[in-house]
Amino acid sequence: MTNKIVVLSTCASQREATAIARTLVEERLAACVSIVKQVRSVYRWKDAIEDAEEFLLVIKSNREKFRQLKSRLEGMHSYEVPEVVALPVVDGSEAYLSWLDRELGAAPSTE
Repeated sequence: MTNKIVVLSTCASQREATAIARTLVEERLAACVSIVKQVRSVYRWKDAIEDAEEFLLVIKSNREKFRQLKSRLEGMHSYEVPEVVALPVVDGSEAYLSWLDRELGAAPSTE
C-alpha cells in the first residue's frame, strides 16, 4: 500500500474544471489532474432525478495533502455539495510514484 491517492470530482463546466486543476497543481496539492470531457451523470438531488453533462477530474495526490486539497477544491467549486472521493493507490510503477513524490514536494525556491 502506498500513501498515494486518486481523488475524483466532477465540475459543471470545462472552465471550472481547468481552473481547479491548475490551482491544485500550482499549489502542489496535486501532481497531476486529468480532465475527462463530458461525462454523463445521473443522480438524485433534492428529490428529483438529475441527468447532467459534467467534466470529471482525476486528481493524483497523497494522503498527507488530502485535507488541504479537499478544502481548496470545495472552496473553488460551484456545486453546493461537490463530489470529493479519495481512492487509495495500492501499488504502481516505481518511476511514476517517485515522480508524484517530487511534484508534491515543496515548491522550488525563487531566491
